[in-house]
Amino acid sequence: MEYRFLLLDVADKVATVTINRPDKGNALSPEVLEEVTSVFTGIAAREDVSVVVLTGGERYFSAGFDLNEIRKLEKVSNEAYTALFHRAYRSVLFCPQPVIAAIGGPAIAGGFDLTMMCDIRYASSRARFGQRETVLALTPAVDPLWRIIGLGRAKEVALTGRIYDAAEAERMGYVSRVYPEGELLPSVRAIAVEMAGYDRTCLLESKRLGNQVLNMDLDTSMRTQEWLFRSFIGSQENHQRIDALQARLAADRRK
Repeated sequence: MEYRFLLLDVADKVATVTINRPDKGNALSPEVLEEVTSVFTGIAAREDVSVVVLTGGERYFSAGFDLNEIRKLEKVSNEAYTALFHRAYRSVLFCPQPVIAAIGGPAIAGGFDLTMMCDIRYASSRARFGQRETVLALTPAVDPLWRIIGLGRAKEVALTGRIYDAAEAERMGYVSRVYPEGELLPSVRAIAVEMAGYDRTCLLESKRLGNQVLNMDLDTSMRTQEWLFRSFIGSQENHQRIDALQARLAADRRK
């Protein structure tokens, strides 16, 4: 399928989705949101994709809401637009494959929220983050933000509307690592390709487990993890990967 505002590349079991609206800072117009929902719905069904990278390139991630579009809305007729946003968010959040955000520049308001829906976040040193909804008299998405950085810090991000640089986002645990400008995309691709080389079913089940245990009591969580581990250990794939790892270690010792 051809997209107007997204680029989709699939190689080495990695799907790279790039928001491509640079003249508007990758702002999330209704058309962009429709395409995000479409592309992630399609990826979810693809057996040849094990990992997804969502990016806006090395210069932007997304400036957020298309304010010109929002300005046209009336309170009595905003339901379709609101639903559009949340369909896009949910298509990323509940994509069965792990989704990595590669954040090369500003990720503001709706753009910030989109990074929040990803499983792992890596940033360029030029990235900026801000949940600016309160500045626009809009309510921000606190969940799943609080699950990532804790409730107290999530309230600060949501209520102050402050802009955070990449280093502070890393310190608060929102991004896992910050790369020098220009090194983000190749670095993230290398991580994604390595992950995509793992057992696909194990990747998908591990992501699903991570979402499930959040709402379980500790005993149920431990029993669920035991059951899932038991369903993989001793499998043919498990044996093959142990043999391959031991062979590599033996070869390294002989060098």
